[in-house]
Amino acid sequence: MKIFGAMYDKTMQWSRHRFATFWLCLVSFIEAIFFPIPPDVMLIPMSMSKPKRALTFAFYTALASVIGGMIGYALGYYAFDWVQQYIVKLGYQSQWDKAISWFEQWGILVVFVAGFSPIPYKIFTIASGVLQMAFFPFVLTAFISRFARFLLVAKLAAWGGEKFAAKLRRSIEVIGWSVVVLAVIVYLILR
Repeated sequence: MKIFGAMYDKTMQWSRHRFATFWLCLVSFIEAIFFPIPPDVMLIPMSMSKPKRALTFAFYTALASVIGGMIGYALGYYAFDWVQQYIVKLGYQSQWDKAISWFEQWGILVVFVAGFSPIPYKIFTIASGVLQMAFFPFVLTAFISRFARFLLVAKLAAWGGEKFAAKLRRSIEVIGWSVVVLAVIVYLILR
């Protein structure tokens, strides 16, 4: 059953769409608040198909992510009682506890590390608000961290360019099914 190739082709098609930058920014914005899919899903193919714009794409992605992070911060600061139930429902409680302990241990440095952490960024933005971190240092550190991460991703994708995209397309079914099998194994182990 070949489903990942069609998904890959569709993603590459979307990456060339004239509104792709808008959708990249939207995904980046909402991912910092609640959306489970990271903007890399759009950033990588856009940077591969237009390598000369990779820096611009990384900047827009970081900017939108930080603006979304400000909303996450406000939710943590003003509405945590409402947000907490969703943290539990969506299965983020253990990641939430870990983020809070990191904040208590390292303070603002955690916001910088959050840009590269496997823990969802939204957890850190909300936690920053809950712990009433100083807002300007939060925004500045978040931007530096997110821009560094997205720049790295965009430049690596741009470096591979269309040649890498073609090679990836040939192997996408194996990669896709390997990720599914790995996810099932991890789920069964953790269950």
